[in-house]
Amino acid sequence: MPRKQTTTKEAMIDGAFKLIRKQGHETLTVRNLASFLGCSTQPIMYQFPDTDVLKNLVYQKADLFHSEYILAGKDLLEMGIRYIQFAQEEPHLFRFLFQSGHFSGLSLKDLIQAPESAEMLAAVSFKEKITKEEAVAVFEPLVALVHGYASLIANNGMKYDPEAIREALMMIFNGIERGRKQYDKIVSKK
Repeated sequence: MPRKQTTTKEAMIDGAFKLIRKQGHETLTVRNLASFLGCSTQPIMYQFPDTDVLKNLVYQKADLFHSEYILAGKDLLEMGIRYIQFAQEEPHLFRFLFQSGHFSGLSLKDLIQAPESAEMLAAVSFKEKITKEEAVAVFEPLVALVHGYASLIANNGMKYDPEAIREALMMIFNGIERGRKQYDKIVSKK
């Protein structure tokens, strides 16, 4: 009778997520995961003969974790601040999500229109009471600024200063808002 499997596929995904969260995506190897889980490499290799499948499943789990974290913000400003705060609190996950080559070759517009961004854009539309097209227009310059701050912080290139970040985000958001109001005036005169 074959021995009962004690390390499940779900436990391997959860373990890989915790390993990346703690030590970074570069450490995710079958051997390191086995050591982290306290098992041999055999059950991992049996469940995931192609480790890219495991990495993709862990990426999906990390992306969901990240989205839930950000979407807890009550408005666009708070969501931007939470994005940057995530980079401060979870630098290994941030780098795994955004600096491990998953989006190689894509433009900022491609990223904003990617399926992973759909939930974020819907939340922005709903919370700011604007159309999806307006959400995309507002989102693009904010993403560049917010992601820049987050990347610098996640890579220890900048100290996390929540007040300075809030001020910068408010300045850019207010500028976008003024531009949108001017555009609305021009369109309504036609």
